[in-house]
Amino acid sequence: MATADDVRRLALSLPGAMEKLAWGMPTFRLDGGGKIFASLDDDDKVMGVKCPKEDREELIASEPEKFFIRAGHDDNYAWLRVRLAALEDEEELYAILLDSWRQAAPRKLLDAHPELAERTG
Repeated sequence: MATADDVRRLALSLPGAMEKLAWGMPTFRLDGGGKIFASLDDDDKVMGVKCPKEDREELIASEPEKFFIRAGHDDNYAWLRVRLAALEDEEELYAILLDSWRQAAPRKLLDAHPELAERTG
């Protein structure tokens, strides 16, 4: 089972990542621009990540025990909640964090780290 410590360790391993407390909760964002790519809820059992709004419904429908949105809070944002206990392993946690990091990272940072570029095919 993934823990808040795992989220913190993996999020901070990504280039340009830093931790900053916001709304009383840890957020993980990119240094400089400050774009948030992940956060931990106050109970340390749920992580929030960037997710295109058009992809959320399919993810939630396919794995409702894992993914959800907080109604009234996430409705208008490209954000998705992930139950840490439902993740299969650290590899899945890292993949979710990396995908969110890619969405927040500016082109310059992505270009500087081609090994983290999204692979297709």
